[in-house]
Amino acid sequence: MEHFTELGYWGLFLAAFLAATILPLSSEVVLSALLLSGWSPMTLVMVATAGNVLGSITNYALGYWGSKTVVKKWLKMSDEEFVHAEQRFVKYGMVSLLFAWVPVIGDPITVVAGILRIRLLWFVLLVTAGKAARYVVLAFAVIQAG
Repeated sequence: MEHFTELGYWGLFLAAFLAATILPLSSEVVLSALLLSGWSPMTLVMVATAGNVLGSITNYALGYWGSKTVVKKWLKMSDEEFVHAEQRFVKYGMVSLLFAWVPVIGDPITVVAGILRIRLLWFVLLVTAGKAARYVVLAFAVIQAG
């Protein structure tokens, strides 16, 4: 994570983007380190949100244009994980996109949204709202604790 932190805003953007895709990264660690180093909280939240949302759009595109077999292989999802993600999405509808930031379930939900051809505008609005709220809460907590 130190390499991402050394790159400042660009490092945070990259960490947030990759964390929203298949790589097990933690953009929260990079965001926290930069906050504690005195970087602008508002800018950090915006950069982290932008990177994370673009990562989710990548997942959406993969679901939209890829076959289920390719999607499951690329995301390393079992049939069971894929079925659970699809069931969650069907059960909770588009509201589930507000939780695209949640580890383990978030990435599959964004892929399923692409497979189900959810309108991109709604996808972006809901995913952005959820991810931005998460980063705002995290930034506030780090600043208060720091």
